[in-house]
Amino acid sequence: MSADETVKSMRTPLGRVRNLGSSHSGTTDFWRQRITAVAMVLLILPVIVVVMMMLGSNQAGARETLGTPLVAIILLLFIVASTWHMKIGMQVVIEDYLHQEQLKLAAIMANNFFCFAVALASIYAILKLASGV
Repeated sequence: MSADETVKSMRTPLGRVRNLGSSHSGTTDFWRQRITAVAMVLLILPVIVVVMMMLGSNQAGARETLGTPLVAIILLLFIVASTWHMKIGMQVVIEDYLHQEQLKLAAIMANNFFCFAVALASIYAILKLASGV
């Protein structure tokens, strides 16, 4: 870096070394959201096939379909990827559009709790059906 670039830069020396922006997180959320999107794209076809297999089934039929370890694993992976993707996406929206710090903090906490609750309830339902209990 030349002396002119050092003077013009508004980044701290530590920020330049770590290559981080003003948010101090770099592009971590950006890449995590892209990775979860790719995971969902890869898993969507098997999930659609599973859902189509269960169309018109009663609980016993759903239990039989989900009793297969491969089907349960596919659905669990899809749930984890989609809820993580949802959490990151909503957090970005909250951080960009809420400017009052207390409201932003409360909204981020609510978002984390909601995404965790959705993931936990979905995982519990799949495991319960898959185990036959």
